[in-house]
Amino acid sequence: MTKFIKVKDHPYLYRDRDTGAIINRDSIAYEKRIRKIESDKIKKEEIENLKNEIEELKSLVNQILNK
Repeated sequence: MTKFIKVKDHPYLYRDRDTGAIINRDSIAYEKRIRKIESDKIKKEEIENLKNEIEELKSLVNQILNK
């Protein structure tokens, strides 16, 4: 007997008989999701870098104005 049961009306979803977990076996969708997560992480890091640069610029402007 197979360990997975196909989920009705969902071509890539299967239920694990042992755990009851739903498993998505669509490898293309999985790869797309992983790339999206990595892309979001890079964007978040870029935003943090920009914030830090803006703070540094503000500090420099304040130093110039206070002289």
